[in-house]
Amino acid sequence: MAQPKRRWSKARTGLKRSTWKLENKNLVACPHCHEMIMQHRVCSNCGYYNGKEVIAKKEN
Repeated sequence: MAQPKRRWSKARTGLKRSTWKLENKNLVACPHCHEMIMQHRVCSNCGYYNGKEVIAKKEN
């Protein structure tokens, strides 16, 4: 199997590793109940998605 001719420098290794980081989730406010939810998901608090009730929730 082929072997590399020389080592990668620490700077080059750091540049490769700079894209490994985790990203924050994109949270948006639900337009119906203003709860923070992930984009393009049904709101677990009120059950609405895209202005329509998808999941019927019991009210207290």
